[in-house]
Amino acid sequence: MKRKLGALEKVDADLSSLQYKIRRDPTSYKEDFDSRYTQYESQRELFLQAPASATDAGIVSFRDLIDFLSHVADCYPTLTARFPEDLIHVLNLHHGRLESELREKIVGSLVLLRKKEIIDSSRLLQTLFPLLISTHSKSMRTLLYKKCLSDLRTSNSKSTNHRLNRTFQTVLYNLLTSDQVSSKGIWAVKITRELWKRQIWTDSKAVEIMKEASLADNEKVILGGVRFFLGGDKEREELEDESSDEDAIDMGKIRHQMGINKKTKKKARQLENAVATVKKKTRKKKQPHPLNFSAFHLLHDPQGFAETLFSKHLQNSRSKLNLEQKLQVLQLVSRLVGLHKLTVMSLYSYFIKYLTPRQPSVTSFLASLAQATHNLVPPDVLEPLVQKIATEFVSEAAAAEVASAGLNAIREICVRQPLAMNDTLLQDLILYRKSKDKGVVMAAKGLLGLYRDVGPDMLKKRDRGKEAAMGLRSGIRKEQRFGEEAVGEIEGLELLEKWKDEEKEKKLLTKEPRAEGDLVEAEFGSDDEEEDDDGWEVDGDSDSDSDSDSAGWRDVSSEGETNALDADDKRPSKKPKNAITASEEAAGQEKEENKENTPQKIVEAAEKISTLATTRILTPADLVKLQELRLAASVNNALPAAQRKRAAAAHQATLNRHRDDPLTATEIEGLASLSKKSTKDEKVAAAREGKGGRDEVRKSTTAKRKEKKQEQGKSTTNREKARKKNFMMTLGKAKGKQKKSLVDRGKVLKAHKERGKRGGKRGNQG
Repeated sequence: MKRKLGALEKVDADLSSLQYKIRRDPTSYKEDFDSRYTQYESQRELFLQAPASATDAGIVSFRDLIDFLSHVADCYPTLTARFPEDLIHVLNLHHGRLESELREKIVGSLVLLRKKEIIDSSRLLQTLFPLLISTHSKSMRTLLYKKCLSDLRTSNSKSTNHRLNRTFQTVLYNLLTSDQVSSKGIWAVKITRELWKRQIWTDSKAVEIMKEASLADNEKVILGGVRFFLGGDKEREELEDESSDEDAIDMGKIRHQMGINKKTKKKARQLENAVATVKKKTRKKKQPHPLNFSAFHLLHDPQGFAETLFSKHLQNSRSKLNLEQKLQVLQLVSRLVGLHKLTVMSLYSYFIKYLTPRQPSVTSFLASLAQATHNLVPPDVLEPLVQKIATEFVSEAAAAEVASAGLNAIREICVRQPLAMNDTLLQDLILYRKSKDKGVVMAAKGLLGLYRDVGPDMLKKRDRGKEAAMGLRSGIRKEQRFGEEAVGEIEGLELLEKWKDEEKEKKLLTKEPRAEGDLVEAEFGSDDEEEDDDGWEVDGDSDSDSDSDSAGWRDVSSEGETNALDADDKRPSKKPKNAITASEEAAGQEKEENKENTPQKIVEAAEKISTLATTRILTPADLVKLQELRLAASVNNALPAAQRKRAAAAHQATLNRHRDDPLTATEIEGLASLSKKSTKDEKVAAAREGKGGRDEVRKSTTAKRKEKKQEQGKSTTNREKARKKNFMMTLGKAKGKQKKSLVDRGKVLKAHKERGKRGGKRGNQG
């Protein structure tokens, strides 16, 4: 046995050295390669004749020859033209009976040939993927899955390989549609989800693959597709954040170390690599961000998808899904309905049997119901559901947590469709703001605040509040109607337009004061002209007669007009400054009427807004200024500083929440957590979490600064280094101090005194 192992080791050494020599000079070692290739062919024929009866030594030598040929195949392309096909043939025929190491070596050799571009990616994937879905070996499946993903990522690393992607996506799509009962489709789900997370597949074809997976008959495949739609986009965002939040290279620290430590080639290479990495990251940051659409927006037929999902997995009594799995499908259907504003009327009646406090995961059902609500759902369909929630959850006999969750769920439904509430029920629910429980009070006040904004006419006068009452009185807030859509506009855009006009006027005043003075003189006349006007005398009798005869200018004929003009030419006469004619009074009355005519002003303001929105592109600075102007013009500006900050933070949190974000059960239970009374152990644990450990509390400021410096990789002071110095290294200095003479000690003390006078070594005098 020892002789055999020694011979194998010698062969291995010969093959590795021959491989090195062939890579250096292929022509000189062609005969040696021919002999090895002949040996490989003979062993392959023997193995194909009886794969089960192959000896260990034969398998090891066959494996080494495969490894050797795969590394040098690119040096002799004509001689090794059949080598990849031979490996594929062996793997397809005997992958179930092959020894594990030999099987892994053949797969690794095919991947190596793909890297050397002897075979292309499509051929490699056509070989590996059928084995992935058919083999029963777990280790083999793991290996093939990693190799398939690695090859797809490599093929799309420099640029998107559309041809390969379309080919492989078609294979996965056909796998799911051809056999919906089998569990083989789970590999299509895994590969698609991973490539979607890596932002390699971001098109609608990948979404269609997961759509077919969600409509399959196998439970694992169904859940894989449903979870992709519910969490695939979030995984992609988290992976992107992780890649951006990687450990940043501190170039200052590296250069500092290079300046102090010993100069070596290794350190220089590390510095070059760090500089290259920083430049690469900088280029990556400057690249435009890709438009990654959500999977929900890439669906071709969301209405049909939602209806099929609901009828096949939820309404169907033969469905094999359990309650938890059905709840995930329900969350997907509700998100589709709410996001695309679909109409699935039978969905809302499906919720009724689950809206009881005793139902497991009832908050998830409430969140799904709120997600499935939008402003195009008829109020008659939602009103029984709101009434059922109010009856089952919100009552004096119900626990505080239950009442708080029920009120919060009703509020989330009414945010999306305010017409689902009637006046009587609203008045009853608002009364819970006088409850003794904090969570219930906050939930009831949230409902009241909602209807002060969207439906103040449904509230009593004492509950409307100042702002809502003023809005109703002025006509700004009107009763909502079913199906009414708001006109798309940017809120507060007129404030930005006004601010821009004011800034332009300020610039004109500062830059061109003389030109403006000339314009004013040209338009209204100069002061000299006004003084000349004062010299003219006006006949008071004629004015008084004209005023007494008629309250304005007399209507005369054309002859009279010509006579009057001739008279004016002969004798110029002007009115006094303060004289107001009847026509001017009429014009003034028209101006007042226009001011009072509010609809006309509103139309003019709308025209201005639309002109600004369609003729200018708002820059990021404009948007920031628009947000400031909105905040300054809001009613919150009249609040005290602390309340104004809280209101601004709440408003910003509302803006940050995107309409695509799902409503979770945690948000329904958010106010209910205030109602739950904590036990003593929970209070102690919460207090400990806030304070931290004893060692952390007792640390001094100096110790905390020292730890912070060490975490940042900064150096310590010379005094701290001296404290940590080995004792044997300090003996020489201590002995030297003992041997000093009185003269030397006097010199040291004198230098110390002078150094103290000038403020230390650096002369840091104030």
